[in-house]
Amino acid sequence: MFRSRNEQRVRELGFDPARLPPGQKITEKWPILHAGDVPRIHLESWYFRVWREVANPIELTHAQLQELPAAEAATDIHCVTRWSRFDVRFRGVRWSELASIVEPRSVARFAIAHAEGEYTTNVPLSALDDPRAMVAWEADGEPLTPDHGWPLRLIVPDRYLWKSPKWLRAVELVAFDQPGFWEHGGYHNNADPWSEERYTL
Repeated sequence: MFRSRNEQRVRELGFDPARLPPGQKITEKWPILHAGDVPRIHLESWYFRVWREVANPIELTHAQLQELPAAEAATDIHCVTRWSRFDVRFRGVRWSELASIVEPRSVARFAIAHAEGEYTTNVPLSALDDPRAMVAWEADGEPLTPDHGWPLRLIVPDRYLWKSPKWLRAVELVAFDQPGFWEHGGYHNNADPWSEERYTL
């Protein structure tokens, strides 16, 4: 019954119900969920870096980051709390552009995203091969709001949304996996919404 009601709602909104992962409910809004307070960020001291298993580590100010070739991509987002929102248009720098600059070493197998408040989350580096993967500063034609991760958010398509952390400060490439904040709290390490990889406990 849950699935049929949601499929009907998806059709009413003009979408293909096959796009909705199991256990999810479509929403037109963008709910706000995070642990802790929204951080206060001062752009004059803010920087973003990519480092560790790379040939050319980078550290960029907000202005320098926005000087890189920008791109836009639409992706569906899926929260572990069971809502999905379709066709969110993000704008920023594709991961492929950053990778061409930093040149990941052959030993790099995982990406550890570091955000404000010592938050981390992890994905296989291959998850960033998707052409929609990016570090984004806009959503749906507007700058990200502080509640949704301004000034920068990592976008990892086809994973539950906690793998796309708000308030991104760095991406560390490593040889071995390092589960992060929610993963240590019992969330699934892989987070595939199509397999309902929500929790491990």
